[in-house]
Amino acid sequence: MMTSRWIALSVALVAMAGCSSSSDGSLSEWGSAELEALTPAQLAGQRIIYSYPGLTPPASLLDRIRAGEAAGVIFFGENISSPSQIKGVIEQLVAAQKQSPIAAPLLLMTDQEGGIVRRLPGEPVMSAKDVGASSNAPTLATQTGTDAGNNLRSVGMNVNLAPVIDVYRREGDFLDRYERSYSKDPAVVSNLGKRFITAEQQVGVASTAKHFPGLGSASTNQNTDAGPVTLNASLSTLRNVDESPYPAAISAGVKLVMPSWAVYPALDRNRPAGLSSTVLQQELRTRLGFTGVIVSDALEAGALDAYGTAGQRGLLAAKAGIDLLLCSARDVAQGQSAASALATALQNGELDATSFNAAVQRVTDLRNDLQ
Repeated sequence: MMTSRWIALSVALVAMAGCSSSSDGSLSEWGSAELEALTPAQLAGQRIIYSYPGLTPPASLLDRIRAGEAAGVIFFGENISSPSQIKGVIEQLVAAQKQSPIAAPLLLMTDQEGGIVRRLPGEPVMSAKDVGASSNAPTLATQTGTDAGNNLRSVGMNVNLAPVIDVYRREGDFLDRYERSYSKDPAVVSNLGKRFITAEQQVGVASTAKHFPGLGSASTNQNTDAGPVTLNASLSTLRNVDESPYPAAISAGVKLVMPSWAVYPALDRNRPAGLSSTVLQQELRTRLGFTGVIVSDALEAGALDAYGTAGQRGLLAAKAGIDLLLCSARDVAQGQSAASALATALQNGELDATSFNAAVQRVTDLRNDLQ
């Protein structure tokens, strides 16, 4: 029998077709049988984005989806041989979701920034730097946002882990070497990022602003995928340069924000941004007023080598304020480890039930928005 704590958490999760929300944001009432059918594993699964190797999703992933224990899937180049192939895979994943007890659609995502960073063939071909350097940059930012959204929608995806709204500093630095930043000018980045987000979300694909509070000061070799990175920007610089594009993104209604795994001593000298409640709760939620979904960067990143297993990292991220854990190692077992850690922490009280409820509510709202 489920406890009242699990029932309370379940109310935030069960977003079945046809249910409506009350004025306070809570879901309409459901019978105890439906609520008690939701297990701790299902509840934890609503905060996990899975990945897999190769072109064919493994049975273990399909089983997790059918069981109602997955929020979504991220796709990489190795998963895609053609638009028709990945469209077929997505149809298979959607069919599995329809057999689950959770009616909210899967979050089906990729990195389609433009330029070098594209998982799907096709648009946007222009990089962020190409757009920012153009004489008609505002028009192109809108067009690339529309094109990215239409490309994802054409194969059944509904979340883009873009745009990058980091403000780069020097030619050839970490962001500029791959042309991932619009400009050195935060006002330009704010304007172009907002236009991309607005256009993409108008065609029904959720945008993700990244990497909060900003990787713009990272030098050429400061890559959090490879190892720990500390960025010693002053608080004034962080707020007036690096974070400057975020109010515009938030005013555009950006659905997700992804924090970086760098350490910012001006905000929290002890933890990477994505593991820091100071950065996520005080800076992003309270100071900037973001109320959407916070999605982690890759949980397997080298910057987190000191923080243990996937489960241990995921638990720390959840405690700090991450809503969705991006388990992107192309290994279903990674997501299973993170989900198990969350479920256990909920059962033993290590994770606060109210905070967990709120995180699941944000994720569920996002998923239902993408119906």
